[in-house]
Amino acid sequence: MAIEEEADKSLNQLEALSKKLKAKTVRAEAPSHSLAATRLLARKGINADQLARDLKSFELKTTFQDVFPAEATSVEEYLQQLREMAMVSAIQEAQKDNHRSFNDYMMKVLEEDWQKQKRDFLQSFSRISTLPKTNVADMNSYSRPGQMVSVTSSPQVSPGPAEMEIVPVIDKPTLETKASGYAEVVKNLNNAREHGLEFKPATAFKGACESLGLEASSGKYVNMQKIWHLIQTMVGKNKVPQQNVSRKMSLVTGARRHLECGHEKYLMDTIKSHPAQAALGGAVGNLQKVRAFLRIRLRDYGVLDFDASDSRRQPPVDTTWQQIYFCLRTGYYEDARSVALSSRASLQFASLLTEWINSGGMVPADISNVASEECEKMLRIGDQRGRASYEKKKLLLFAMISGSRKQIDRLLRDLPTLFNTIEDFLWFQLSSVRDYPGGSSSAIVSEGSIPYSLDDLQVYLNKFDPSYYTKNGKDPLVYPYVLLLSIQLLPAVLHLSKAAVDEGYNIDGVHIAIMLADYEVLCGAAGPKLGVMDASAEASRIIRQYGSMYLHIGNLEMALEHYAQAAATIGGGQLSWAGRGNIDQQRQRSLMLKQLLTELLLRDGGIYLLLGQRGGGEEGQLARFFTDIQLRQQFLLEAAHQCQEAGNL
Repeated sequence: MAIEEEADKSLNQLEALSKKLKAKTVRAEAPSHSLAATRLLARKGINADQLARDLKSFELKTTFQDVFPAEATSVEEYLQQLREMAMVSAIQEAQKDNHRSFNDYMMKVLEEDWQKQKRDFLQSFSRISTLPKTNVADMNSYSRPGQMVSVTSSPQVSPGPAEMEIVPVIDKPTLETKASGYAEVVKNLNNAREHGLEFKPATAFKGACESLGLEASSGKYVNMQKIWHLIQTMVGKNKVPQQNVSRKMSLVTGARRHLECGHEKYLMDTIKSHPAQAALGGAVGNLQKVRAFLRIRLRDYGVLDFDASDSRRQPPVDTTWQQIYFCLRTGYYEDARSVALSSRASLQFASLLTEWINSGGMVPADISNVASEECEKMLRIGDQRGRASYEKKKLLLFAMISGSRKQIDRLLRDLPTLFNTIEDFLWFQLSSVRDYPGGSSSAIVSEGSIPYSLDDLQVYLNKFDPSYYTKNGKDPLVYPYVLLLSIQLLPAVLHLSKAAVDEGYNIDGVHIAIMLADYEVLCGAAGPKLGVMDASAEASRIIRQYGSMYLHIGNLEMALEHYAQAAATIGGGQLSWAGRGNIDQQRQRSLMLKQLLTELLLRDGGIYLLLGQRGGGEEGQLARFFTDIQLRQQFLLEAAHQCQEAGNL
């Protein structure tokens, strides 16, 4: 027993001594191993110290790995568990992505909201900064009694109302240059109206816009030059409406003519870009141009009828309706009639077309009914198998002659892809619009064919948001362009006046309102929701607000010119300058003019601007609006009473 205990003790002691010996051996061998490792790494070009530091910063992350579950006893169970793990992993990853996307979206919304608030806050200041600034030295001349008063406030303003020359502006910001050019036109317009001179504001404003040369290569579908051309075409040739034609239909005709001019340019550009296919040769007639265009457009259909030398070998493609449509679309009315008369397929249509051309689209009830019945016949038959798609032009032309709301609505519903561009669509709609003053459309209504009206077109176009037309702001002028084409003049002006100031469209909108009011067409085409006086008051408010910006920067002359236009707008436009407006319009103009002149009179330099050097009014600008000395004295007394009541005297 003693021997066993002694043996046990010896074994325990031996184990302890072995552990101690092993520990000493490891500590002794460690430096040699470390040195050997360092030498090995050095031979491979690796820095051991840098490696040690990198390993300290190395971070291990858990990942999903394919570990065979211990409880899985078959391949099916393993695949089932693997599928569940994959689904859980996908759900977790999707939750992370959704959370990250939500945070990114909220941050983007906050940034956009901040940018919008910042733009709105700075908009009032930036509007003022776009206007031409007055010359401080010239403004000081107003406060020096005893000297001759100079009416020149800035280099871009001519020294007197009788001078019509536009002084060129150099080295000015773009928007300031635009405002200066338009302001000079306003000044010349006022001078012409005061002296009863002939003046075409649409041409003058269009010329001022084109002189900037800013949008010729903008790449946008609609620019401001195109809008001014539209307005000039609408009012330039239709200032005096024809007999039995309303002013509104006169504007419709002008808008249609503008679209026809645009299509003529497109037709010629297409011919020039494909000269070989067009094969125009030396022919310069309008019909030859249309046929050259059709050679390009219908090049995949085969030999066209006007190019076929021997129709017995291969039946050519009949282009009668294509020729008639594109002649009308380009404004070649007489050529369209000659084509219709020369073809057996369109002899019936020729008489209808002649009546449509001679009446300016206002065809009698019997002509409209014949065209409507032909539309019904074609729609009943339907599209035959294999019939060429360009035969749809025949249906379109008969629907246009009929002017029937039923036929036009059905055509747009059944053939939504009939028109390639919005301009083609609007040309067809404007050509189909009917306006029967005095209830002369009763015969048509009684027979169940309600005419297509301008209100129908406006309601249809207003179903879509402005962003639909502007492609979410990429082409911002398309929407006001559509409004102007559909004779919604005041809504177009309001949209431009509220546009961002970066492009200066608000400046264009104000002067479009001035021009339309001068031509006396703004009130008659205000849109479906505004009356005559409401439209005049709204346009006058826009012009007055713009003139007040000149007032805030000290340019009293330009403020006066725009204030005069604001008063003329509410007074009936050009007629108000000669006192030929109705009694209510004259009263409204007089009240606004006195109010605005009083506002100018109370400004620094206003007395010398309106009353002149001696303060009597004969030498100042007040004599332009009150030629009689008693009227001037009455105005000054009323202004003095207002100041006394307000505590200014």
